[in-house]
Amino acid sequence: MAKQRRSLSGKVVAITGGARGIGKATASALVGKGCRVAIGDLDLELAERTAAELGDSTIALQLDVTDRASFAAFLDETERRLGPLDVLVNNAGIMPVTPFAEESDDSIRRQLEINVYGVIAGMQLAIERMRPRNSGHIVNLASQAGKGGIAGIATYSGSKHAVVGLSEAVRMELRETGIEIACVMPTVVNTELTSGVGQKKIKAVEASDVAAEIVDALEVPRFDVWVPRSNGVLFKVVQTLPRRAREAIGRFFGVHKLMTEVDHGTRRAYEERASRSKGDAEESAEPEKQHAA
Repeated sequence: MAKQRRSLSGKVVAITGGARGIGKATASALVGKGCRVAIGDLDLELAERTAAELGDSTIALQLDVTDRASFAAFLDETERRLGPLDVLVNNAGIMPVTPFAEESDDSIRRQLEINVYGVIAGMQLAIERMRPRNSGHIVNLASQAGKGGIAGIATYSGSKHAVVGLSEAVRMELRETGIEIACVMPTVVNTELTSGVGQKKIKAVEASDVAAEIVDALEVPRFDVWVPRSNGVLFKVVQTLPRRAREAIGRFFGVHKLMTEVDHGTRRAYEERASRSKGDAEESAEPEKQHAA
């Protein structure tokens, strides 16, 4: 029997890195479902423009996910203006592309602070607010790079493996609390993060596709949110094979070249912005082109 869909109308949602890309698409989709949405972003001016586009049920707030006090202030102001927090979408992150042996210490630390610490702090702060009501939903943006290592983005892959592991562990801890966790694992997504990335055999999806799956996972709760869903089935099948066979399949699809044969000139604007980033989102640099997962 199909599960009954939950109504999202009136739910209060906070989205990190919501000014553009997946964050913006998710905000738009949730506003369409009747939610009240707070967009948190390091780029407050852009967040305010996005909120204005989405209408009166959306607000924009400053947020640096690497600063716990900033994150707490973001959620406090969300609740003050919109009401008790129902959903947190941990969307912020960065993805520099570089050979692991050549990656700078600053790049490594930024990814760990934004991609991992930001998710940890967000989950803890959301749980503090949700536990007294025995309800709530936390959505963590991981990646299919969090299920298998990708050459050229070793640190990013490791950070997304951390998000998957954190999500699984926290889900078990919250089993009897009424607070639910969803772990979103998209393939390559057409936003700025993957500008210059070749995608010959790997079909990209749109930010709106990821947003639609997030909405679906809130209406009919599930932990594993693969985008596209067919990749989840493929992953389960491939994992039954020996490592050599798995790697051969990866080479056939060009996974080993996906992040090593990139147009760095096209990526320059993103990489420069990411090198200066603190707690901004994966999609918070202009121009908006592609975001990987």
